[in-house]
Amino acid sequence: MTVQPERVRAGAARSALTPYLRLLTVTQFAFNVGFYAVLPYLAAHLGDGLGMAGWLVGLVLGLRTFSQQGLFVVGGALTDRYGPRPVVLAGCVLRIAGFCWLALAGSTATVIGAVVLIGFAAALFSPAVESETARAAVAHEAGTGTPRAQVLAVFSAAGQAGAFLGPLLGTLLLFLGGGFTAACLAGALVFIGVLAGHARLMPHRPRTTTREPGRGRFPREVFANRPFLVLCLAYSTYLLSYNQLYLALPVEVERVTGSQSAIGGLFALSSLLVVGAQLPLTRWSAHRIAPRTALVAGLAVVSAGFAAVPLVPGGPAGLFPAATFVVLLTLGQMLLIPAARGLVPDLVDDPRLGLATGALSSVSGLAVLVGSAATGTLLGTPGPVLWTALAAVPLAGAALALALPRGGLARAPEGTGTD
Repeated sequence: MTVQPERVRAGAARSALTPYLRLLTVTQFAFNVGFYAVLPYLAAHLGDGLGMAGWLVGLVLGLRTFSQQGLFVVGGALTDRYGPRPVVLAGCVLRIAGFCWLALAGSTATVIGAVVLIGFAAALFSPAVESETARAAVAHEAGTGTPRAQVLAVFSAAGQAGAFLGPLLGTLLLFLGGGFTAACLAGALVFIGVLAGHARLMPHRPRTTTREPGRGRFPREVFANRPFLVLCLAYSTYLLSYNQLYLALPVEVERVTGSQSAIGGLFALSSLLVVGAQLPLTRWSAHRIAPRTALVAGLAVVSAGFAAVPLVPGGPAGLFPAATFVVLLTLGQMLLIPAARGLVPDLVDDPRLGLATGALSSVSGLAVLVGSAATGTLLGTPGPVLWTALAAVPLAGAALALALPRGGLARAPEGTGTD
């Protein structure tokens, strides 16, 4: 009986994150702290501080999103070609320059230049860090038996913790009278720390000097890989669903309360759920169900969140349906994101992992751009029609995910549950 605790301690030691994985996880946390110290206040700064018209504020925010999500594939391809270290360092330098520029920008042209630079910095930085995390998680799984989804869940939870703390930092700076400029400079300071840490600790990886036939043909490499394309399309339905936090949810909250003041609390609820429940939930799912099953289940839970809105009683404040939607969307997200990211290394060759990681975001971002216009036209329809139509989107994604091959995917350690 005295041997069991020793086995537990030994297992815990084997499953502990390596120093490199800890670096990548802290990176994701710091990245979101710096980013979200600025982003929530950008629209107000452009409209109230600089006097931009509403359509121009929307255009600037759209350009930032496009320069980030749309160009992820560029950062992924550069990561495969030159290794993650120079791409991450370049992304940090550009993000620092972008925040400093935005702090001083006073005209439309300079603001657009700054936000595009900030977005492109993320298009370099994020695919490099995410693909390295996936690669390191696979190696950690092979060496310790710890499911890769469990490692990727730590990465996701760290990002959500940063997304929760970043706005608090920005609010504190605004409260202290520093204004938007202080928030931008604080974000730049965070990235100076990230840059210094990676310059010192991130290892070099030999750059690719040979080119395989067909390499560099992004459309062919993505669309000729049918399982990976299926994953992109299934993941796109999640991103389109997540985007309803910014489209359909504010409409619902204003309908039941007369204002959108409760939106901040619902977003905080989502972040706190991820910080508190991501690791236990992923630890449970990684040892009991296969990644494809987790992906399908996560999309089904997201679908249930939409379907619940017209069915759940409003309650005293009328916010129970919206809160139910946020909780189920967040739970589904916690199931499917580590699973989806963990599947990418099984569907593409390792030398193209960066490209695939970037393509997953870029293809999904394009689908969201098209799909958001379509879903936006539904906002004026009756509630049951709107939420039923939205529920069909992730449900279709779950059906798509069932088409992923059963073999060759990441599995939980022997003796645990399977698909």
